[in-house]
Amino acid sequence: MADYEKYKNKERKTNHMNISISGTGYVGLIQGVGLAKLGNKVICIDIDNEKVQKINRKEAPIYEKGLSALLKQTVGKNLKATTNLKKAILSTNITFVCVGTPSMVYGRIKLHEMERICHDVGEILKEKKTKHVVVIKSTVLPGTTESTVIPNLENASGKKFGKDFGVVMNPEFLREGSALEDFFHPDRIVLGSSDPRSIAAVKQIYSKFKCPIIETKFKEAEMIKYAANSMLATKISFINEVGNICKRMGIDTNTVARGIGLDYRIGPQFLVSGIGFGGSCFPKDVLALVHKSLELGYHPRILRAVLDVNKDQPLRFLDLVEESLGGLKGKRIAILGLTFKAGTDDVRESASLSIIKEFIMQQAKLYIYDPMGMPPVKTLFPHLNYMKNAQEAVDQSEIVCILTEWPEFKALNYGTKMVIDGKNIFDSDRRPQNYQGICW
Repeated sequence: MADYEKYKNKERKTNHMNISISGTGYVGLIQGVGLAKLGNKVICIDIDNEKVQKINRKEAPIYEKGLSALLKQTVGKNLKATTNLKKAILSTNITFVCVGTPSMVYGRIKLHEMERICHDVGEILKEKKTKHVVVIKSTVLPGTTESTVIPNLENASGKKFGKDFGVVMNPEFLREGSALEDFFHPDRIVLGSSDPRSIAAVKQIYSKFKCPIIETKFKEAEMIKYAANSMLATKISFINEVGNICKRMGIDTNTVARGIGLDYRIGPQFLVSGIGFGGSCFPKDVLALVHKSLELGYHPRILRAVLDVNKDQPLRFLDLVEESLGGLKGKRIAILGLTFKAGTDDVRESASLSIIKEFIMQQAKLYIYDPMGMPPVKTLFPHLNYMKNAQEAVDQSEIVCILTEWPEFKALNYGTKMVIDGKNIFDSDRRPQNYQGICW
């Protein structure tokens, strides 16, 4: 049974609160549904009316394990969505800000959505007679809460932080595909602020969570998020670098990873070699930290190397396919997997996309399948061949490329076709007959 299901039909003794969530993307919607499941009254706010209506119909606008079930349990009971920011702020006492902070050129993050929402919330706070707490869950660089969030709130409201309203930095640590389990059973909760009363108010929300709650300053909380993602990305690039060496020496990378992962100081997580990391967090966050470091006059050599290794992995995969086929022009290639990882419909920064672009440039014929990722990719590459199922893609091809670790790909009939695995999905004794891994 999934961890979040343990909360089904279970009453939790806690101080339930009236909470608003600004932004119903991946972070905001998970936060909203999770808090509602715990008994709080939650209003999710978004400028996208279509998304709002979908949530109120109990339909998940994103794919995440267990999300649809929890929407059906909470919407209409103690969760609703709206486009009316003012009404939501005035009827709640805590607002979580979960707007996007996308990357610009060279890694600088865009703060226009953050600035807009803080200004709008500040305007509404003019009318509130009671103290309101604004909780930042969006990923922002150290210093942003003090230099951008608080000044925008103060200027728009005419009120003072600490006296009239509170602000807390509360970074998220959700894994796509396991987000609800991560929400209900976090490793730690980080609360950053210079206002003890604000931290105390947010601690009430998390009072029943059985994990350490770390109280920090604003900048420390912001940095913990970037440092955590950078460390995880480093482990991925490290094992890929080791794997590239192992492949040249005829060494089983998976055995090496298992051997070092048993060292409690290292741990086995994120030591699976492959085509590299993607998604909405690791590439953006590491690049943003590199950019900020350079602005400060420091050259972050390890983090630059992490990004360089990650950028090279898809190219190594392409070289392996081209070498196996003796060229790519006119070759029939199955692409199994488009999302950056299994368990999500997110294709942002997916290595599959860069590999597909190269195959197209080399005039290969592609037969594509992914159980969740095809709709967004069709908008990028509408002219490609999208298959009804994975086996059909395999049957149409002369070589198979596995680019996402969907479990169903393990059970296909590959026959004698060459399978190039970029995600390390097979146990060593269950690999296809004609098989190669990218770096093992």
